[in-house]
Amino acid sequence: MTNLSIENSKKTALGSDLGNDANNRIESLLNSLSLAQKIGQLNLIPIEGKPTSEHHALIAEGKVGSVLKSNGAAQNRALQEIAVSNGQVPLLFQEDVIHGYKTITPVPLAEAASWDLDLIQSSAAVAAREAAASGIHLTYAPMVDVSRDPRWGRILEGAGEDPFLGSLIAERRVLGFQATNTLQTENVLATVKHFAGYGAALAGRDYNIQDISERELREIHLPPFKAAIDAGVSSIMLAYTAYDGTPLTCNEFLVQDVLKGELGFQGLVMTDWETIPNLIKIGVAEDLKQATLMAISNNVDMDMTSNAYTLHLKALLDEDKISLDIIDESVRRVLRLKYTVGLFDDPYLYFDEQRETNELLKTENKQTALALSRKSMVLLENKNGILPLDSSNSNLTKIAVIGPFAKTKADLNGWWFAEGNPEDTFSVFEGLDTALAGKIKLSYAQGVSIDKFTQSGAELIPEAIKTAEEADIAVVVLGEEYWMSGEGGGTASLHLPGLQEQLLEAIAFTGTPVVTVIVSGRPYVLTDIAKNSNALLQAWMPGTMGGKAVADILLGDYNPAGRLPVTFPYHSGQVPIYYNYKRTSHTFDAGENDLRYSTTYRDVQSEPLYCFGFGLSYSKFEYSNLRLSSQSMTLDSSIIVSVDVKNVSERQGIETVQLYIRDEVASVSRPFKELKDFAQVLLLPEQQQTIEFVIASDKLGFIGKNLSTVVENGEFTVFVGSDSSTNESLQFRLS
Repeated sequence: MTNLSIENSKKTALGSDLGNDANNRIESLLNSLSLAQKIGQLNLIPIEGKPTSEHHALIAEGKVGSVLKSNGAAQNRALQEIAVSNGQVPLLFQEDVIHGYKTITPVPLAEAASWDLDLIQSSAAVAAREAAASGIHLTYAPMVDVSRDPRWGRILEGAGEDPFLGSLIAERRVLGFQATNTLQTENVLATVKHFAGYGAALAGRDYNIQDISERELREIHLPPFKAAIDAGVSSIMLAYTAYDGTPLTCNEFLVQDVLKGELGFQGLVMTDWETIPNLIKIGVAEDLKQATLMAISNNVDMDMTSNAYTLHLKALLDEDKISLDIIDESVRRVLRLKYTVGLFDDPYLYFDEQRETNELLKTENKQTALALSRKSMVLLENKNGILPLDSSNSNLTKIAVIGPFAKTKADLNGWWFAEGNPEDTFSVFEGLDTALAGKIKLSYAQGVSIDKFTQSGAELIPEAIKTAEEADIAVVVLGEEYWMSGEGGGTASLHLPGLQEQLLEAIAFTGTPVVTVIVSGRPYVLTDIAKNSNALLQAWMPGTMGGKAVADILLGDYNPAGRLPVTFPYHSGQVPIYYNYKRTSHTFDAGENDLRYSTTYRDVQSEPLYCFGFGLSYSKFEYSNLRLSSQSMTLDSSIIVSVDVKNVSERQGIETVQLYIRDEVASVSRPFKELKDFAQVLLLPEQQQTIEFVIASDKLGFIGKNLSTVVENGEFTVFVGSDSSTNESLQFRLS
């Protein structure tokens, strides 16, 4: 039985409601196609590198509808010419444009750390312009999978642990890709992925199936998909994993009842890479023909790379196991996307080589990347205000830049760097060297080497120690190589690979003040790193302009404003750890007396090292006068929560004011608190501003006993502060 717990989407998928003229043209073309051509429209093939004669033949024969991994206006135009000159439907070109195309922006988890929705949307728009100029029509982004396990490599590709923040970002990234640039030829179609629950991969091992309850599915994993659909996303990619024992490729409950029924999605549904034959590996299909029947019967429209549809759809039709109508419906959805990007009117719209030359890495794009790189970085420690470094200070004459990631470039671009070139990327050393312009002498030592996850390069540590001893400040750049996170990048250990922690300890022992910069795509356990650092900056994998952004923050040209979108554990044994645990019968606080009968650990603290929403600034902010416009409200009314925020420092800065709500008594167990709103405010020195949040009933709903959204009367506690640990609160009643 379908539980209609999510309101039907207000917007339909891009391309699904095109008007009578468009629909008539689509129907006319559909009716003119042979069965072989129709099946070809559902076939998505990879062309990595230069196309072969076999690729040319498949396109000429109409056995290919879309191509992925083929890049460049010239190459894709040539392939399009083969299709068109042979009377075939124009090709749709697709690519993994995840966080930039040529100009690489921070990995999506880092983008989420900016909490800046406008800037995130602008970043997606830059990626769209560059990709579209290079002959790409559709991207496999945004990934909106919510994850609470940093061992999972793909945590870097999403927006973190919170479904509310993740939903807002999902909406903005869809709009950035599809609708922000002025011309359609500057936009690309977006694909939201991976539907649904993929972020709950068991033990952080990619593709690993874990059973989750329908409650968890609806509370945590579905909201960002709804937001993307409401924003008009064009297509959905199904997850490798399963829900309730049934893989998504053939899961009728999630695809038919939830996606198409509850969420009202009318766009295209595609597989992930070879997902149809995976049904055999998972053990729910005995052969590829049966797997093909299961996929097409579930209205999976496009087969990525497996050729299952081209091999078996005709036979299934001949055997009356499927109808022509189900094939036509899928082809119709493919043609709608092709119409949307203008291929019916001009198959070559996206293949302008001069536009490609002008667009890639242009100044405007790099400035957006720089702005997002700076705002995404999170200052975690700044003991005794050691940062920012004052380049005019006569006592600061030499900075040692140390670490295996001080001069790296490729690792700053992270996983899924599309057509990004490391040579276009600023390393941290280059960023500092350029910013200082010889005013302060820089020295360098690698410190240790990174050889996969082995402990190597110990012989380099003595040189690093000597380099640090001769300097006034040591900037130590640690982290992980780009391939260590991302798809297939699960790690059992959450300590920095190799001898990096030992290196930092040795440098700290010299007495030279240490500023540590972390280059990573996931949260690591930074407990010992923090102890041995005077300042600690989580730079993530910041992209093309990353090194310059690090320099801007360390030297005070930018006041850090990033806030964590994911919890950083104190100890790896705490994982999964997140801020909005559900309330339980025993306290989460053992107290001063170390209460045994509590939901705590005996050997380490229960609190994380850094909580969700945390981040430091060079400014200092004070909160006061938290107040409510009323102590009660009804379903049809609202109340206003107000707080005064003052910058009590001598430097202007950005504060992210966060609103959390707790439902005190409900028909099912509810979290301690949930993020429900936030506001970013720029405050001048000594400036005070009143921040207001409106609470209406939409902020009070939850998934009730019958798995439908309900709002229940009762007491609510509202928290306002700088991160999820805030205890500043007031109560009101809904009646």
